[in-house]
Amino acid sequence: MDSKIRIVIPIYPGVTHLDFTGPHQFFSRVPQIDVVVASIDGEPVDAQGLTFSNLDDLTDIATCDVLCVPGGVGCLDAAEDVRFIHAIRHLAGTAKFVTSVCTGSLILGAAGLLHGRRAACHWAWRDMLSLFGAIPDPARVVRDEEIITGGGVTAGIDFALTVIAELTDDETAQRSQLILEYAPAPPFDAGRPETAPAAIHDHVVADMAEIQASRYRQAQHLAKRYATKR
Repeated sequence: MDSKIRIVIPIYPGVTHLDFTGPHQFFSRVPQIDVVVASIDGEPVDAQGLTFSNLDDLTDIATCDVLCVPGGVGCLDAAEDVRFIHAIRHLAGTAKFVTSVCTGSLILGAAGLLHGRRAACHWAWRDMLSLFGAIPDPARVVRDEEIITGGGVTAGIDFALTVIAELTDDETAQRSQLILEYAPAPPFDAGRPETAPAAIHDHVVADMAEIQASRYRQAQHLAKRYATKR
């Protein structure tokens, strides 16, 4: 009998690869953990020019111990897929922990899994969580009972270490951290809106304004669409 802890990572077209490859790298270093990466029908998935293939069929997976949903530019399109959302809801119902990285929390929200729960998300899309009844939290990693969410993209590594410690122990998580030499020391303090230089902040926000507005409208549509099915 397989006693390994099973983590399922569902991916989709437009997923941000670091959202799941970062956590995957850490999870896969832990002997007690088995990581399964899956897509609808096991189809190959393109992510920023990289193609991920030989994937498990998400719709064939019956159970998992941890569901880990990554984010990406295609997250809301994925949430439009009824089969994808059905699989997310099903696996969440079997999991000990339901988790996400970056805008993966919007998928959890669309699936109706974050009502009244605190959750993290990338800073540019965080406020959209409230459309799904979630409570946006600016922390890098947020734990609300069985829900564990990571903030934007690179927060996935901090998130992964948090999950590893929860599933095993602090020592195992710290061994993984040392083996992979995770000792971040960025050359710039520009990774958060509140610390980035004003000119950089304003430029990035202006560049993202149109897509933010478009995604907000799509998130509103999803919130109304799935609210009628709960």
